[in-house]
Amino acid sequence: MKIPIRPKVIIRRCPDYDVQRIRSIIREGLEELDLVPHGRTLVKPNTVASGDSFPHAYTRPEFLEGVLLALKDRAVEPLEELAVGERCGITIPTRRAFDGAGYYPMFKRTGVKHYHFEEEPQVEIALSHEGRLRDYVFTPQPVARADFFVNCPKFKSHPWTTVTFSLKNYIGIQDDRHRLIDHDHRLNEKIADLQYIIQPQFIAIDAITAGEGRMLTPSPVQLGLVIMGNCQTAFDSVCCHILGIDPATVDHLRMAHERGFGPIDLESIQISGDVLLAEAQSLAAGFKVGLIRVEKYFEGSKITAYAGPPPDPELTDYCWGGCPGAIEEAIEILRLYDSQCDEKMPRMHVVFGAYKGPIDAKPGEKVVFIGDCATWKGMLNGSEVDVPCVYRDRSTLDPYKATHEDIYAKMYKVAARLSSTRKHGHVRLEGCPVSVAEQVLALVSLGGTKNPYFSAKEAVSFNKGYLGWKSAIAGKRLMGKPYQIRGPAERGEAAPDIK
Repeated sequence: MKIPIRPKVIIRRCPDYDVQRIRSIIREGLEELDLVPHGRTLVKPNTVASGDSFPHAYTRPEFLEGVLLALKDRAVEPLEELAVGERCGITIPTRRAFDGAGYYPMFKRTGVKHYHFEEEPQVEIALSHEGRLRDYVFTPQPVARADFFVNCPKFKSHPWTTVTFSLKNYIGIQDDRHRLIDHDHRLNEKIADLQYIIQPQFIAIDAITAGEGRMLTPSPVQLGLVIMGNCQTAFDSVCCHILGIDPATVDHLRMAHERGFGPIDLESIQISGDVLLAEAQSLAAGFKVGLIRVEKYFEGSKITAYAGPPPDPELTDYCWGGCPGAIEEAIEILRLYDSQCDEKMPRMHVVFGAYKGPIDAKPGEKVVFIGDCATWKGMLNGSEVDVPCVYRDRSTLDPYKATHEDIYAKMYKVAARLSSTRKHGHVRLEGCPVSVAEQVLALVSLGGTKNPYFSAKEAVSFNKGYLGWKSAIAGKRLMGKPYQIRGPAERGEAAPDIK
């Protein structure tokens, strides 16, 4: 795809989730951008989590329905396929996320196809650009085959990357095994690398009710906006300016710009619509973004956090893309499902990275070293403790050999690990990263809080989605369909030319 010489971003007023109003706004946006959907048209929302417990974390079904209807309106010839595809947050079946989001009735109304990306064949995409983390990545086949790609993110903060707009939404075009590779202190580079897979011709973000502060459990902010565009860097830059953020300080956005995916300076971007940028900025005044170091985050709680630098300390002194941010999301999830979470939680200490300072643990207070790169040497309650770094360089990680662990496997692994060290004053949770799910399970075990996976309102819908997911994978294997496809995608031997 060719990047527009002078991209355009359109800011429109939309006070509520009226499907027909959204449809009209999106159709007019497509017309203004002179875009016509064609061939295999694929729409990618943000459905990282959904349902009553996560009401502001996902692209709303009314918004998505308006987009789909507008795409149908704008198509000149019958589309070969109009579909929605997504991989929600890891370990949760996308079937569960779609169900919680209310997508299935909407799919039926609109007559569109849908893909659960973790159930689709994963296609190898070769990378050849300088500075890449690896020579190839995997993406679901529907993404690799799309002729007209539409990105429909949710306007939110993010604890690892400051914000999650269009570029960050790409983390959902990989299944769990490949998504977790490089989801560490190089996360922003991973997001920039994913841009070489495909570029959207059209972007429309759900900024009617935005989410501030967090990724999974954000607080609602009524912006009443629909924002559209034809270039991701330009689009995310305008969204950053709405929040008063310098786009050059958002690393994945700066990297994508530096690699030629488009401009980030406002002088190179056309802005139109019925809402001026200054007015949008006033609507978003005081919006809280997500970057809070873990030590600060847990101040005043029963958890004391300590963080040292991750591997490659010359690049960063803190792992914004891995374990520290995951524990922040984990504790917020537990607070959702157990109102007495903070009262139940015992005094404990959590350690990340190569920490060299003291750990003020009293007798009976557990010290948890989280992540492969966690390392520390010192005295705990009169005993000398030496926790070595077990981090494996990313060059040793082969995406073809990456294995998938579902939530029940994680439950067993975390429970077994904590049980084997119950009498010890410290324990290590290995992984890079240790996912949100694993940290939820660890805190449940250590703190005796309610397990969200066993809650009455989650158990039935979760297991329905889980069994549907496993059955779909088993059925495809029986039919002899490959789950990973060796070699480049249909689009060519190497990454697409973006110049």
